[in-house]
Amino acid sequence: MSKYKVTQSAVSQLLADVRSEQIAIPELQRPFVWDTVKVRDLMDSLYKGYPVGYLITWQSVGAHLKGGLVAAHQQILIDGQQRITALRAAVAGLDVIDKRYRRKRIKIAFNPITEAFDTLTPVIDRDPEWISDISDLFNSPSTYTFYTQYFNSNPEVDRSRVEANISRLEQLKNAQIGIIQLSDDLDVETVSEIFIRINSKGVPLSSADFAMSKIATYGDRGRNLRKLIDYFCHLATAPHAYEDIRDNDSDFRGSQHLAKIAWLKDDSEDLYDPAYGDMIRVAGLVGFSRGKASSIVSELSGRDPETRKVDEARIPVAYDKLEAALDAMVRKYNYENFIMTIKSAGFISPGMIGSKNALNFAYALYLRLRADQAMSEGERKRVVRRWFVMSMLTARHSGSFESTWEQDIRRIGVLGAAAYLKQIEESELTEGYWDVALPAALETTSTTSPYFQTFLASQVRSGARGFLSKSITVASMHQQSGDIHHIVPKDYLQKHGYPDRGDYNQVGNFALTETSINISISNKPPTTYVDELEQQIATKQLTLGEITDADDLSANFAENAVPNYLHDVSEVNYPEFLAARRKLMASRIRTYFDQL
Repeated sequence: MSKYKVTQSAVSQLLADVRSEQIAIPELQRPFVWDTVKVRDLMDSLYKGYPVGYLITWQSVGAHLKGGLVAAHQQILIDGQQRITALRAAVAGLDVIDKRYRRKRIKIAFNPITEAFDTLTPVIDRDPEWISDISDLFNSPSTYTFYTQYFNSNPEVDRSRVEANISRLEQLKNAQIGIIQLSDDLDVETVSEIFIRINSKGVPLSSADFAMSKIATYGDRGRNLRKLIDYFCHLATAPHAYEDIRDNDSDFRGSQHLAKIAWLKDDSEDLYDPAYGDMIRVAGLVGFSRGKASSIVSELSGRDPETRKVDEARIPVAYDKLEAALDAMVRKYNYENFIMTIKSAGFISPGMIGSKNALNFAYALYLRLRADQAMSEGERKRVVRRWFVMSMLTARHSGSFESTWEQDIRRIGVLGAAAYLKQIEESELTEGYWDVALPAALETTSTTSPYFQTFLASQVRSGARGFLSKSITVASMHQQSGDIHHIVPKDYLQKHGYPDRGDYNQVGNFALTETSINISISNKPPTTYVDELEQQIATKQLTLGEITDADDLSANFAENAVPNYLHDVSEVNYPEFLAARRKLMASRIRTYFDQL
């Protein structure tokens, strides 16, 4: 069977198919991103007979249409949304949605004397030579009346030339646009590959895009579920947009979904702001125990994962599961308690979390464990907290993570989350890991390394103070002023045989400290600034930090995993210092993990 077929459709027929939902355009309720110049240029190209590119559609079985009908084969538009929206605006005279979710008109003007197109402006609108809005011509009940009105306003024009040009403009609705129709039996991966090869820009279309498109084909219910995902993601990062959505999207306001996410208008949390791809993945794990976004497409298409055959009776059940999963995800209690769980592990800012996938799986795990009535909230948080940190330390959710996700979900279903987590810890977080692998992983210059960030999280959780600080904690430095400080100063190392950033910028040479302390140390080597500090402690004449006794200084070193012989560190033994500190950092991370 052919993977696709190529057809052509007149602009008028294309718009009619969109109006009847034979061609579904999920993007219609999202902000229109083209500027008016691009709309004008599209009209000009069609008028001149220039090619405007192919639309790409994908067949969908069992989609709900207007009037309660079900399409045997509906086409989902997966490339060409902006062109279709531009045609709807310029030719059909329909509104678009702006960035504030308000409806607005885009009017394209045409001068039948010069054959020029332009965006309507007040000056053009006052000029009788221009047709202010070409949609007036396409929607006019009588073209004779339209011609008469124009000539009455422009009696001196060349009537035959103007008539020919207006007639040519009117024929724009018959201009042919190519459509590549992909077969309904193709899986998402194949469709994505075809899309990349057809698309001249080589831009991949993610499986999450397919899933969002598929969700929207299930009538009003599907469209509102798609909006629930879109709006939740948008409000999580821009709470002020709530009023725009409430005031300008009456369909969504009339559904029960707006009330579910209204709490986001007062939300200022930014630790976990999922994008729609993240929402799709978490919903897949919670609702279907599937890791791939493409699996949701198959489920919503009624495709049996065992037989690979389509059973339309499965479709409404799949939407029920999807809606239940999304409801759980956007519930304020669940969302806030999950974030509190992650923060209680010491990960208190977005910059500390380099893996969104680790957060996604942890949230899915938390939501699934919420259904276990026998598990206390404390135990649930303990398991989720340890799982998240384990995944950060082992990079469990990198690479081909989707297959790992599905395997983990299956094993959790069989063994239980706590037992399976213990099994992973015993197999991966071995003595060799803590003693060898983790110190080696800390041999990096990346401050965004999950290993270094986990070290900082261990300091946050234990209430550790910043390097040489009497009372200012690492946690407070994440939220206020604090510096990443070179324990052995960069300038000193550069002048003493270590000019490469790969040497002086090792995370083993980094510690969080107060800005004032960082300035006071400047480029002094530890042999100098630690000696000065010890003399200040002895004489009680403090200028560097506020540490007042030797025991407190030793405790501060321990809190920052700094070897207690720092006062002897120079360029001579700098490599040994780094190795020793990495081991101390790894040891501190191990203690922290054991106490989670």
